[in-house]
Amino acid sequence: MKIYSVLFVCLGDICRSPTAHGVFRHKVRELGLANALRVDSAGTSNYHPNSPPDARSQAHAAERGYDLSALRARQIQGADFEALDLVLVMDWDNLADLTQQCPPEHQHKVRRLTEFCLQFDSPVVPDPYFGGVEGFEHVLDLVEDASEGLIRHVRRQMVYVATGCSLF
Repeated sequence: MKIYSVLFVCLGDICRSPTAHGVFRHKVRELGLANALRVDSAGTSNYHPNSPPDARSQAHAAERGYDLSALRARQIQGADFEALDLVLVMDWDNLADLTQQCPPEHQHKVRRLTEFCLQFDSPVVPDPYFGGVEGFEHVLDLVEDASEGLIRHVRRQMVYVATGCSLF
C-alpha cells in the first residue's frame, strides 16, 4: 500500500506549519491512519534550521492536547515536490514562493491549507509571530478546521489510489 504524504509549509517552519503538522498528525493517529499517512512540515526560508517550534506555538498547542516538541524546522527541498502527494501552504507569499520553485509537473500538489476549511472562510492562515495570544489561538482554530476537511480529502485520495476509482 502506498503511503500518502502531506507537507505543511510556512515561512520559517516554527509557528504555522509545525502547528499544522502536529494537529494533523494527532488527528491521523486518532483515526488509526498513522501507518498509511506521512506528515511533515517545512519553511520556504532557512531562518531557523533544526529549531523547535516557537515556544508560544508549543504552549497554545499543548493546551489543546497537541505535542509539537519533537518537531524541528527545515527548509523545503526540490525533491519534496516529487516525493510528496500534497504541499499545503499557509499564505499567499508561501504560495508564490513555491509556485516559482515547483516543477510544472508537480504544481497541482501545491495548495493553500485553508482550501480545506469546513467552517472558517479565510484565504490564509495568518502569521502569529509578531502578534499576541489571539493570533496563536486563531492559527489553531483554522488548522483544526482545515485538518477535518483535509482528512476527508486524503481519505478520498487514498481510496482512489487503492482501488483505481473514487467512491465519492
